[in-house]
Amino acid sequence: MKVILMGELPGKGGEGDVIDVADGYANNWLFPQKLAIKATEGNLKQLEQRRNNIAKREVARVADANAMKESLDGKSVRVEVTVGDEGQLFGSVTAVQIVDAIKAQLGIDVDRRRVVLNTPIKTVGVTAVKISLYRDIAATIAVAVNDAAGFAAADNAETADADEAETEAEETVEEAVEA
Repeated sequence: MKVILMGELPGKGGEGDVIDVADGYANNWLFPQKLAIKATEGNLKQLEQRRNNIAKREVARVADANAMKESLDGKSVRVEVTVGDEGQLFGSVTAVQIVDAIKAQLGIDVDRRRVVLNTPIKTVGVTAVKISLYRDIAATIAVAVNDAAGFAAADNAETADADEAETEAEETVEEAVEA
């Protein structure tokens, strides 16, 4: 069934795109959620009239995503957790914890669904985390995970050690960006 998307649908397309989907997917998910409308002749004519407005919104979304990427890319945040004896976490670091850390430390609101965690963070250290902002625009941040005592020890360490850890975090972000 051909449908017209009313907004961005990850993996399928953006607002105004005409795509072909299974009938059940359209009837049971896209139409009830108002994510798409049926691609009838009348709806296609209306779409042509709306193309200019859709293009303006697309430009604004891309500009906002690029601005957010500039403010996030290469930054690092700290997530304080409970750590066991072997450096293993009790549980794992979630996207919500990362978003809360970004909001508290950088002052930037990020939707938790935009945080891409390929594997759960279950150990102490610095991990590069990708944040998908819009379609193919993504930022990479370094997430330092430790307990309160570990962060306090790191803060009290010599300046050389702090510079080394910062360099390591930057290298981790650079490696993740290259990957």
